[in-house]
Amino acid sequence: MRYLHTMLRVQDLDRALDFFVGKLGLEELRRHEVPQGRFTLVFLAPPGQPDAQVELTYNWDTEEYGGGRNFGHLAYEVDDIYGLCQRLMDKGVTINRPPRDGRMAFVRSPDNISIELLQKGTPLPPQEPWASMGNTGEW
Repeated sequence: MRYLHTMLRVQDLDRALDFFVGKLGLEELRRHEVPQGRFTLVFLAPPGQPDAQVELTYNWDTEEYGGGRNFGHLAYEVDDIYGLCQRLMDKGVTINRPPRDGRMAFVRSPDNISIELLQKGTPLPPQEPWASMGNTGEW
């Protein structure tokens, strides 16, 4: 497992970038605009530390982030998303967003912190029971 990033939702992307880049000194590594989903992702890291990333998520439509929703999730790259999800289920962990696509799953910690699991490399071929498994709760 390899740490990927921590995601934060921001209400004003320019203001957030002014803080994180202009004042705190992080560098923008990449930006991903998703018009169909109406959001922008901006990945930042301290200079020379590309493995310590923060993902700023800017939803284009106005939204208030109450209840800590501005903190999104921790993300980890895994070698075998199906194997890890099965091991987690076997230990009593709820798979909130199953890896139906062979690429992404979400679970929550006992303190309700959302954790994203991403398949390393290309997605695995869809397989059961994951392909037909629905979401459970929020992720």
